[in-house]
Amino acid sequence: MKFKKGELFSGPGGLSLGANMAIVKKDGEIFEVEHVWANDIDEDTCETFRHNLCPQNPDSVFQGDVRDLDVTLLEKIDAFAFGFPCNDYSIVGESKGLEGKYGPLYTYGVKVLEHHQPKWFIAENVGGLESANDGEAFLRILTDLENAGHHGYTLTPHLYKFEQYGIPQARHRIIIVGIRKDLNLKFKIPAPTHEDPALWKTSKEAIESPPIPDNALNHEFTQHQQRVVKMLNYIKPGENAWSEDIPEELRLNVKGARMSNIYKRLHPDMPAYTVTGSGGGGTHMYHYNEPRALTNRERARLQTFPDKFKFIGGKESVRKQIGMAVPPRAAQIIIEAILKLFAGVPYDHVDPKWKGIVVEVLESNMKKRQIKKTEEQLSLKI
Repeated sequence: MKFKKGELFSGPGGLSLGANMAIVKKDGEIFEVEHVWANDIDEDTCETFRHNLCPQNPDSVFQGDVRDLDVTLLEKIDAFAFGFPCNDYSIVGESKGLEGKYGPLYTYGVKVLEHHQPKWFIAENVGGLESANDGEAFLRILTDLENAGHHGYTLTPHLYKFEQYGIPQARHRIIIVGIRKDLNLKFKIPAPTHEDPALWKTSKEAIESPPIPDNALNHEFTQHQQRVVKMLNYIKPGENAWSEDIPEELRLNVKGARMSNIYKRLHPDMPAYTVTGSGGGGTHMYHYNEPRALTNRERARLQTFPDKFKFIGGKESVRKQIGMAVPPRAAQIIIEAILKLFAGVPYDHVDPKWKGIVVEVLESNMKKRQIKKTEEQLSLKI
C-alpha cells in the first residue's frame, strides 16, 4: 500500500525525508509513503526540498504564502503532514497563540483535511502549544482537527522527547497523529528506544562519528571576534556566558538570562540542547571542545539529516532551515508506527500524555479558570 502524501509548511523536508525512509513489509506487501505535493513560503527552503526530495518533479513544490494556495486544486492525497508555524506558540517570545499573526495558520491544514479527507495525518508543533492562550488554543486546534472532513479523525497527541528515541538532541515537540474515524483504527505511541539516559546519543557521537570531511556540504566555519574566542575558552562544556570562570572584562553586559543558551557550549556526553533557526549573537550553538559556533553541517547532524542532504541558500538561511525542521529520524519512527498500524504489525507502545484529550483539556481549562476567578475575588476582598 502506497500512501500519497501532501504537506503544508514543509520546511526543507525533514518530515518528508523521514516519511521516505519509513517502510513496513508484511506478507510480501510494502507499506510506504510517496511525495505528491508540498508548500512553503520561503524560496530557499523550497529549493532545498526540490533538490533533495523531488529533483525529478520540482513543480510539485509550491512556493508562496499558504493563504494564497487553493488546496482544492491540488492533486488528491491520502496522507497529509503539516508542521504549522510555531512562532506564536513558543514559550520564547510573546506567545500570542491564536491571537498572533501565525497562530491561525493551522486552519489551512484543516482545509486540506476537509477537502482531501486523507486516511491519516501528522501535525507537529512546539511544546508551548499546550499552554498558549491558557490552553484554549490547543483545545480549539484539537477540536477542529477531530471534526474535520466527512468522517472526522481519531486523534493521538503526545509530547515526544526526541532524545528518548535516539536523536542526539533534547528536542521536545507535540505531535498529533490523526486517523480517519471510518477506518476504525487507533494509533499508539511508539515506545521510546533510548529511555535510559545512559543510552542517549550524545552530541559528540553525532558530530564525530564518523568525522565530517573538511569539504562537506554546508560546513562553513564562523569567523568570530577575538573577544568571543577568548570568552569561549573560559566556558566549560555545558555552561553559558554567565559562567563564573569568565574574567570580568570578558563578561557580557546583560542582566538575567543565566539559564539561557547564550554562548552555551554543548556537553560532549549529553544530547545537544534544542537546535534553533533564529537569534542574534551568542545563539548559534557552540562546540564542546573548540571555541567556536557549530557549522550548519554539525547542526544538521544533530537534527539527523544525512551528510548528502544539501541545504540551498546563504549561511543564515541554511541555519534557519535546519533549526525549523523536524528531525528526519524522529519523523521516520512515528510514520513507521502509522504504517505498522495500517499493516497490522504490532509494535511496542506507551500511553499518550493526554487521554480523552478534548474532554480532559476542557475540564482542565475550566478548573484553571475557576481557580483564577476565585483568586481574583479573594484579592479584591483583601
